[in-house]
Amino acid sequence: MSNAMRTPAGAINVERYQGAVAEGRFRRLWNANAPGYLFLLPWLIGFFGLTLGPALISLYLSFTDFDMLQSPRWVGMANYVRIATADPKFSAAMHVTLTYVVFSVPFKLTFALLVAMALNRGLRGLSVYRAIFYLPSLLGGSVAIAVLWRQLFASDGLVNAALSYFGIEGPSWISHPNYSIYTLVALSVWQFGSPMIIFLAGLRQIPQDMYEAASLDGASKFRQFYKITLPLLTPVIFFNAVVQTIDAFKAFTPAFIISGGTGGPINSTLFYTLYLYQEAFGNFRMGYASALAWILVVIIAIFTAFSFLTSRYWVHYDD
Repeated sequence: MSNAMRTPAGAINVERYQGAVAEGRFRRLWNANAPGYLFLLPWLIGFFGLTLGPALISLYLSFTDFDMLQSPRWVGMANYVRIATADPKFSAAMHVTLTYVVFSVPFKLTFALLVAMALNRGLRGLSVYRAIFYLPSLLGGSVAIAVLWRQLFASDGLVNAALSYFGIEGPSWISHPNYSIYTLVALSVWQFGSPMIIFLAGLRQIPQDMYEAASLDGASKFRQFYKITLPLLTPVIFFNAVVQTIDAFKAFTPAFIISGGTGGPINSTLFYTLYLYQEAFGNFRMGYASALAWILVVIIAIFTAFSFLTSRYWVHYDD
């Protein structure tokens, strides 16, 4: 009888002891990690408040009809169906954007690699050249550079003035639908500094004794580049290709400034992001623009996944 009466009290004491142990463990963990969480707090607020939260709201709005004046009205998949079946400007924007990506990324990476190889030959004042060549990457995405680029390629701009010295009458590059997209490609290639710096760092990691051994075996410079430099540089090429392609898909400022926000002439500079902007802030179709944004996210995700899946066949790591 006495044992039965003591059992509940003993159980309560055990529970209190376990609770105290757990509380003490929590306090020790909190005291040890509290400074780290406090330092992370601004990032967490920014991530949940400015990234994840708006992204989830955008996903919800993509299934609604929302013009910022009235409450969102649920329409289901109507926005996506319209994009796929009844929106010719979507097809035009995708064509322009893919053309820009296909031309700008390979040319930029090729030019960046050539400059990096030139700088890797032990030039005097390397840090100065590196800073000068990196400068366009810092300035190229600005509004001021886009305005300057528009003036350079205008019908009476500096490019046509230079061509006139050789007796060549240049077209109006900006206002001609056959040439306008390539002025934007040229602007993108001019911003080669960022991949160039990464290529230069990769080239510095290749052992020089491999080139010396290849030279002793009679390998030409081209064969050394093809058999040594490219294989050992493939991780850097892969990184630059993925990053630059994603940036190309997201390009907005040059097309907006050079075309005046219209995407003209004849939609020849209608980047996908510019069309998204027109739908959101020009036509106030926020729900439709959100659907366009999520389609762009899916396209970039598919490209990135494809790049990683195929990288095993051409990217060579140390192992």
